[in-house]
Amino acid sequence: MVDPAALGARLASSVVAPLVKKLFVKEQPGAGLVAKPMRISALVSFKGEKRDVTPKDVEKVADELVRRALKAAGPGERPVEAVEALAVRNALALSLSALGTLTIDDFEAVALGPEEFARKLRERASISVSIIRLSADAELFYERLLHTASLHILNFFTQRSTYIARQQTAQSQQLARLVNAVDVLLERLPSQSSEDAAFEARYADYIAERHGTLTIYGLDVYAGTSEWPLDTAYLSLEATRERPEEGGAQVAAEQVLAQHDHVLLRGVAGSGKTTLVQWLAVTAADRTYAHGLTHLVGRVPFVLPMRRIVRPGVELPIPSEFLTAVGCLVAGEQPAGWVERVLRAQRGVLLVDGMDEISEDRRTAARRWLRDLTRTFPGNLWLVTSRPSAVPDKWLDSTGFAELTLSPMAHDDVATFVRRWHRAAGADEAIGAAMLRTVRRASELNRLATNPLMCGMLCALHRDRRGFLPQDRKSLYQAALTMLLERRDVERGLHPSYDARLSFATQVQLLQKLAWWLIRNSRAEMDRSDAVRILGDAAPSMGLDGGGEDIYGSLLLRSGLLREPADGRVDFLHRTFQDYLGSRLAVQELDFDLLLNHAGRAEWEDVIVLAVAHARPREAELMLRSLMERGTAHSKLLAAASLPYAAELAPAVRVLVEEGLRSLLPPRTEHEAFVLAEVGRDLTLDLLPEPEEVGGELAYLVPLVAAKIGSPAALNYLTYFRDHPDHKVQLVLAASWSVFDREFYLREVLKHLTRRPLVPVHGPEDLRALRSIGGWPHIQVVGAYRVEDLVELLVPEQLTRIALDAPHPVEGLGWLAAFPHLTEVDLVNAVSADLLRQIPPGVQVNFLNQHGD
Repeated sequence: MVDPAALGARLASSVVAPLVKKLFVKEQPGAGLVAKPMRISALVSFKGEKRDVTPKDVEKVADELVRRALKAAGPGERPVEAVEALAVRNALALSLSALGTLTIDDFEAVALGPEEFARKLRERASISVSIIRLSADAELFYERLLHTASLHILNFFTQRSTYIARQQTAQSQQLARLVNAVDVLLERLPSQSSEDAAFEARYADYIAERHGTLTIYGLDVYAGTSEWPLDTAYLSLEATRERPEEGGAQVAAEQVLAQHDHVLLRGVAGSGKTTLVQWLAVTAADRTYAHGLTHLVGRVPFVLPMRRIVRPGVELPIPSEFLTAVGCLVAGEQPAGWVERVLRAQRGVLLVDGMDEISEDRRTAARRWLRDLTRTFPGNLWLVTSRPSAVPDKWLDSTGFAELTLSPMAHDDVATFVRRWHRAAGADEAIGAAMLRTVRRASELNRLATNPLMCGMLCALHRDRRGFLPQDRKSLYQAALTMLLERRDVERGLHPSYDARLSFATQVQLLQKLAWWLIRNSRAEMDRSDAVRILGDAAPSMGLDGGGEDIYGSLLLRSGLLREPADGRVDFLHRTFQDYLGSRLAVQELDFDLLLNHAGRAEWEDVIVLAVAHARPREAELMLRSLMERGTAHSKLLAAASLPYAAELAPAVRVLVEEGLRSLLPPRTEHEAFVLAEVGRDLTLDLLPEPEEVGGELAYLVPLVAAKIGSPAALNYLTYFRDHPDHKVQLVLAASWSVFDREFYLREVLKHLTRRPLVPVHGPEDLRALRSIGGWPHIQVVGAYRVEDLVELLVPEQLTRIALDAPHPVEGLGWLAAFPHLTEVDLVNAVSADLLRQIPPGVQVNFLNQHGD
C-alpha cells in the first residue's frame, strides 16, 4: 500500500485551487481586489444571505478531493478501503464547513500558516469529527488532505487581497512557493510502487540524520561541541563563475544547481565545500518544500565522497552500488533497481565530494566514470567539488560542467558565522561578540577569518580557552597547523598517496623551506618546478626516500596550506602561514641580519614580528635593540608590535621599547596622526588605545589615525568609538564614512552617533543611505549637486543645518524653503545678494573658507 500521508501532497494546484474557490463567495463583475482584512465566516459561500453553495456542495468538494487523491495512488495501491474513504470524506467536509464558524479574518489566517490553520479547522469540527471512527491510515489520509486544502485556501486569500499581499509579503511569497513546490514535485515524482515509495521515505530520513550535523575537524574542543545542527550552522556563501561570459559574476552557492545541471565547484581547504554538499543533500531530502529551492524538490540526493568510494583494486561504483559504496546503513533495504529508476526519471542529485582526495592516477578513471554516468542518465543534477590545484581548468568540459569557485567569506558572513557557532555550541553569545571584537581588532586574525574552517578554529579555540584566543600568533598558528597538517586528515580517515606518510614535524620543516624561499625572493608565489626542486634537495637530509614530485604532491593535496593559483604556480593558502613558517626557518638558520635589513619594508613586518616570537631571549633582544637604534617611527612601531611576542627580555630592553612607543602614541597633532597612519598602518592599529583610555581635547586624534588607515580592521576599530561622548571624536567618525563601505558604516557607526554631527554627502547614494535611517539633521553637500536630489532625498522634518561646499545651480537657493526646520546654512563659495535674498527668513547664514572655518 502507498503511504496515506503522502497522497495529499500528490494533488496539483490545478486540481485543488478550483475546488477551494467554490467554498467562497464569488466576486461581482468589475470588483477590484480587496484592500482590507475580511472575516472568513463572511467570505464562505455556504453560509449567510449571499450563499451560492449549499452545505451539501461542501461535501461534494470534499468528495472530489478524496477521489482525486485516491486516483493518484494508482490501481492496487489504495491507502484505505471504500468504507473508510467515505469516512474520510465526511470528516474532511465537516472540517471545511468549520470555515463558516471561524472568528478570525483572512489576514490573521495567513499569519497562522497552513499547519496551524488546519489545526484550527480541525478543532472547530472536533466534536463532529470524533463521532467518525477513522483507522490510523484513514486518519493520516484525512490530515494530509486537510493540510493541502488549508495551504490552497490561504494562498487564495493572498491572491484576492491586496492588503494581505502588501502587509504580509513574506508569508504570501512562501505560500506561493509551497504551492509551486508541490506542482514541481508532481512533475518529477512518477507513479511509484509502494515498495519504492516506502524506501525513498526511509532513505530521506537517513540522509537528514546522517548529514544533518556539521563537524569541525581537528579542534581541541569540549566533548560534544564539535558537531552542531546543520540548519543552525549553515551559512550561505557566494560562488564565482570562472568564465564571466556565462552570466553574472556571483551566485549563492546553494543556487549553483538551479543555473547549471552539471557544476564543478572549486574551493580551498576549509572553504565550505563539504558543508555545501551536506546542505544540498538534506535540503533535497525534504521532498515537499526543499527550503524553497524548487530545483531540488522531488529529487533524491546521493552523497558520494570520493575518499569513500575509491578503493585500491576496486572499480568505481555503478548506480546500484552507490549506497553500499558509501556505507549507507539502509542500503540493504533498497528495492532492486531503485537507484536506476530514480536516475532514469531524472530525479537524482549526485554530490561527488573531494575529487582532490583521491590519487592523481585515479582521477582519470573518475573522469571517465562521471562522463559515462552523465551520458547514460541525462537530466540529473551533478555537483563535483575539489580543491583548486587537484584538477586543471576545463577538466570536465567534455561532459558540460560549468566551473565555479567558492568565494571567501564577506565581512557580515564572518559575524553571522561567529554568532551561529556560539548559539549552536550552547555558548553565551556575548562571548562570541567579544571574540569577534578581538578578531576585528587584530589584523592577523582578521586575515585568517575568511572561510568557515578558520572561523570555526578561532571560535573553538576562543571557547576552549574560556573566552580568550591565544595571546600570541605563535600559539594560534601552531594550533591551526596542527589541525591542517595532521589532525584533520587523521580524523577524516584520509591517508596521502605518498607511501611514506609525512609526520607533522616533517611537513612543517618542508613547508618552512618553501615559505622562506618566497620571503627571501620577495615573491607571493613560485614556479612549481622550484618547489619540487627545493623539496627534492631536502629529502635526503630528512631521511625521505621519495622524490620532490611525490613530496610536493602530498603537501599540495593534503596539507591544506599550499595551492596552485594557476598552472605551474604554487603559493600558500594564507600569507600569514607563509610568514609564520618562513620566520621560523629564518631563526633556525640565524638569518637575523637579513631580517633586519628588510625592516623598512611593509611585507616583512609580520615576518619580523614572528621571528621575535620564535627567537631565543638573546636573539630577540638583539632584534629589538637593532630596531630601536634605527630611530624611525616605523622601526619603533615595529619593535613595539614585536614586544608582546618576546617571551623573555632584559628589563632595560623592554623599557627602551615602551618609551619609544610613548613618544609616538597617542599622537599630539594631526600631522603626527597622519604620519602614524602612513608609516605604520596595521602595526599602528594594533597599538592604538581602547576608547575608554582616550580622553581630553586631543582624543579625536586617535580615531583620526584609524580613519586615515582606512582598512577593514580600522573600520572595526572605529565601531568601538561610536559611543564616545567627545564632540570632535564624533565629528571625525561622521567625516570618515566615505572612506569605508557605506552601508556597513551607516549601520554600525553613523546611526549610533548621539550628537548628530555634520555629515558629508557626495551624491544621491549618500543621501538615500541617510534617508534609510530616517534622515540626518546636519548635512554637508560636497561637490556639484542637483536641487531635485536634495529636495527629494533629504528628510524635511530632520534637516536643521546644511553646508553647501559646491557651486550653486541655476535654480538658486529658493529650494531651501522646502525644509521648515532649517536654522543654519553654511556657504563656502561666494554668492550674490540676489541668491542670499532667496534664503528663507530666520535662517542664519555662515560664510566659510575652503577649510570649513
